[in-house]
Amino acid sequence: MVTDISDRSDIAGVITDFYSRAFADDLLGHVFVDVAKLDLDRHLPIMCDFWETVIFKSGAYRRNALRLHLDLHRLEPLTERHFTRWLALWTATIDDRHAGPRAEHAKLQAGRIAGAMQRRLAGDRPEAPSRIPLAGPALRAPEDRPQG
Repeated sequence: MVTDISDRSDIAGVITDFYSRAFADDLLGHVFVDVAKLDLDRHLPIMCDFWETVIFKSGAYRRNALRLHLDLHRLEPLTERHFTRWLALWTATIDDRHAGPRAEHAKLQAGRIAGAMQRRLAGDRPEAPSRIPLAGPALRAPEDRPQG
């Protein structure tokens, strides 16, 4: 039975699953592995803090996510395609593991975050319309979509 996201343990499961997908992804893997050189043992607790703050308003995350992505963007330009794929993997991971109001909130907020981050990195105004889809089957990559 699929349940809603209920605690930090659920968030940790989503994040662990997401990063295994992202590291293996043809588009994103290079950015995470070769450019950012993410140390998952160090990075996963930070991401748990971030998503716990987003989903449960815990206040655990106290860093500047934009600054970190600006630094990464200087090394490897992050495009709308990167953010759309990131969101597709995040959405698929949530959908495979959870269903409910918090899961929907996590997907909606991820779309908003991806759109805002992409606009800022592209030099657009933060309030400019996003070109990244917020929801729906278009988010899923063809290999992630149910067959039928």
